Amino acid sequence: MDTRESKTPKEELQHFKEVSQPEDFEHPEPDEDQPEAKASPHGLHRVLPIVIVVLGILAAAMLLLSGNAQ
Repeated sequence: MDTRESKTPKEELQHFKEVSQPEDFEHPEPDEDQPEAKASPHGLHRVLPIVIVVLGILAAAMLLLSGNAQ
């Protein structure tokens, strides 16, 4: 590993050329070929409103029940 703090102008130019190369879309990363990377997040759109409603009902019930205890 290179532990030098600064690079020479030639090294900086080489690094800039390496970084600025366009992405290779014909040969994607191996992660993109995995089925879990293509999974649709549709399940979350159905579960989240249900969770919010249930938490709201629980909060309202707790407020109502705590007021009646006095």
